[in-house]
Amino acid sequence: MKLLFLATLLTMITATGLYDFKVDGLSGGTIDLAQYKGKKILIVNTASECGYTPQYEGLEQLYKKYSDKLVVIGFPANNFGGQEPGSNEQIGAFCKKNYGVTFPMAAKVSVVGDDAHPLFRYLAEEARKQGVEGPVIKWNFTKFLIDENGKLVHVFPSKVAPMSEELTSYLK
Repeated sequence: MKLLFLATLLTMITATGLYDFKVDGLSGGTIDLAQYKGKKILIVNTASECGYTPQYEGLEQLYKKYSDKLVVIGFPANNFGGQEPGSNEQIGAFCKKNYGVTFPMAAKVSVVGDDAHPLFRYLAEEARKQGVEGPVIKWNFTKFLIDENGKLVHVFPSKVAPMSEELTSYLK
């Protein structure tokens, strides 16, 4: 546990770009964002008991349709309305059973506040540099689209469906 804390702290101090981040996987192991260099990445904060939860289906469709150029990574978070109360195991089982999720899922994290995961602090800062004002993540299923070089392209609010033209136009 201490080693994991120290590794997270070191990432916070040394991360200078998206590809410097490594996160715990939902089912164990590590998701190293550097492995996705050359692909677009859609990072999404997710929740199992949210009105937007059916977007898991669209995220899976997006992941399968654009798998040659895009990876979707879900980040379960319980920051909004207590809508992700489950353990990593419960979240994984829910996503697989109800939506057939095969895209990578990170272990449950916090995405806002003092305990926000360093990756989400980084993404929020990058969004602010691009002119996003106010809270960058306002609710579950906020989507961050990253280009093939690790640069933030666009932040989509929760209401933007994964398969919408608004989002997919960036993938064509």
